Amino acid sequence: MRNLRTALIYLFCCALYPVADLSAAESAPEARIRAAVKEQFPEYKAGSIRESQIPGLYQVMLGAEVVYMSPDGRFIIQGDLYDLEKKENLSEKGREQARIEALRSVPEEEFIEFAPENPAWTIYVFTDIECSFCRRFHKDIKQHNANGIAVRYLAFPRSGIGSKTYRNMVSVWCAPDRHTALTNAKLDKLPKDTSCDNPVSRHYELGRDVGVSGTPAIYTEQGVHIGGYLSPEEMLEAVKGS
Repeated sequence: MRNLRTALIYLFCCALYPVADLSAAESAPEARIRAAVKEQFPEYKAGSIRESQIPGLYQVMLGAEVVYMSPDGRFIIQGDLYDLEKKENLSEKGREQARIEALRSVPEEEFIEFAPENPAWTIYVFTDIECSFCRRFHKDIKQHNANGIAVRYLAFPRSGIGSKTYRNMVSVWCAPDRHTALTNAKLDKLPKDTSCDNPVSRHYELGRDVGVSGTPAIYTEQGVHIGGYLSPEEMLEAVKGS
């Protein structure tokens, strides 16, 4: 899938305008915007569409990306919208909501979760078994749990679907004891090559949708992107402040 910036460049370089011919009388702004997105960016599906804080401009979610469009679907703006009075990035709020909705859509059985008995916080971590900072993060897993943090792992083989790492992560997610298999894989003790109905490719595509570009990619329950590796002390401060 092209990223949104590439899609916009392609759109204007190839002169694909105008959008579908829908008169204002025939369609509400939301329908016109959806039609424009479908025609001009077929690889994206418009999520929530709502009026922005600027009159006459609509906030449109394309996955976890935020754009702003005119009610007739003709004009599009890519960039963040700030409320200077409140010192708030309104676009990032939209992204956070989209991320958490996407993460909450993942069935619980698809995660490899390391959690204390009564967690105070939960974080979602896109991981790669060969990533050095992912391995460093996993070495701290007991301390994260001791700090009251549950860790929900999703698979994100950075080398892509079909790669050797992808196949090894499939074997991890198909192992009888996935927790041990993941821990061992991060120590270069790979599980037996096996396959099953697994979520690795779905997790990978979800990661791309929410903007994962490196691992570990860590998100809070509120959809806040914490970033990459943090020490247990730093992670505790991050989840407390989210």
